[in-house]
Amino acid sequence: MSIKNAYLQQLMETVEKRNAGDEQFLITVRSVLESVEPVVEAHPEYIEMGVMDLFVEPERVIKFRVPWVDDKGKVHVNRGYRVQSNSAIGPYKGGLRLHPSVTEDTVKFLAFEQTLKNSLTGLPIGGGKGGSDFDPKGKSDMEVMRFCQSFMNELYRHIGPDCDVPAGDIGVGAREIGYLYGQYKKLTGQYCGVLTGKGLSYGGSLARKEATGYGLCYYTEEMLKSFGKSFQGQTVVISGSGNVAIYACEKATQLGAKVVAMCDSNGYVYDPDGIDLDAVKLIKEVRRGRIKEYVADHPKAEYHEGCKGIWTVKCDIALPCATQNELDLESAKALIANGCFCVSEGANMPCTMEAIDAILSAGLYFGPAKAANAGGVATSALEMSQNSERLSWSFAEVDAKLKDIMVNIFHNVADAAQEYDFGNNFEKAANVAGFLKVADAMLAQGVC
Repeated sequence: MSIKNAYLQQLMETVEKRNAGDEQFLITVRSVLESVEPVVEAHPEYIEMGVMDLFVEPERVIKFRVPWVDDKGKVHVNRGYRVQSNSAIGPYKGGLRLHPSVTEDTVKFLAFEQTLKNSLTGLPIGGGKGGSDFDPKGKSDMEVMRFCQSFMNELYRHIGPDCDVPAGDIGVGAREIGYLYGQYKKLTGQYCGVLTGKGLSYGGSLARKEATGYGLCYYTEEMLKSFGKSFQGQTVVISGSGNVAIYACEKATQLGAKVVAMCDSNGYVYDPDGIDLDAVKLIKEVRRGRIKEYVADHPKAEYHEGCKGIWTVKCDIALPCATQNELDLESAKALIANGCFCVSEGANMPCTMEAIDAILSAGLYFGPAKAANAGGVATSALEMSQNSERLSWSFAEVDAKLKDIMVNIFHNVADAAQEYDFGNNFEKAANVAGFLKVADAMLAQGVC
């Protein structure tokens, strides 16, 4: 598929010139412009008032150095980023990622996607994303603390509870959020809801850790329900073994499925009896170990080096929950050949565009990331609400609100698919449903 509208074609050419080399960002923008083409043609005011030109240009791109000292006294310098993509419907909201693969391109495409994802939640939050090429793996707590403090020494100037509220992402868990929050408080003298994913002792929300994984399953279950199916009795493969994967495994199991495989960046484990989630939690959350340790106490389980092979495991439902572009065309073909009927994204854009095309062409049900994994940011927004009210809701209250949000997201996406004749292409429909709210808000606010 390609862009046919002359104005959008010209706009895409401009984006390519301005962002030469930013491959992930360009792929994402092109995909969205292709999806919203019928909407833009039905609403020429989006072009006339410059909404489209504004939409594809981040409001602000912040890049800075992050110097820190390791335990041996050696100085290191990493790069830090924060991209504030769009604030038309609320303060910027999106995670911080610490991983060697982080570049300006990575953060720009994630922030662009975040704008649409946050819009889909129905909550008043705009889109942003940030992070650094720092790798917390193998670092001591003190090294991570010194890095986080240095990172916040610059970031604090650009964030605030009514301006930009970061959260965690890959490499940023409770430990990192604590160090970041402590430094922000020290620098500003403010005790406020400037970060989400905080510990329960200082303003965090119950169910936040579980939110993305649970939300993924709530969305997927509602999608399956619309086609007369469910998780009950199905075999599931989940990539990753972080928060998203662990709690997707927990909720899928609660909904009656059997999860048979999980992985980390080194390899994957296959357990025909079903993954022992308590063992995975012990390895990953307590020991901070590697998934291969699982087989030591599970004689029927197999460990295989290389995480890509996980998609060759026979399953009914695949939930990619690790990282972007982890599921490529070859992996999609393997899933299709093995009888998988549903792929739903728990990570941010884990499927390549070629994989998505193959999945949709084969008639599989597909849950796009910006819709299916919105549970994390939705619950972060609920944490913001609790902080503003100086209240703390019960797990059941937060979980119920999360489920309602995810169910509503699916139906909004399904309605857009029906209105614009997208069939079961929920990828395009999610782009449209998210875009409409942002575009209307931008139109109402004028050129700014």
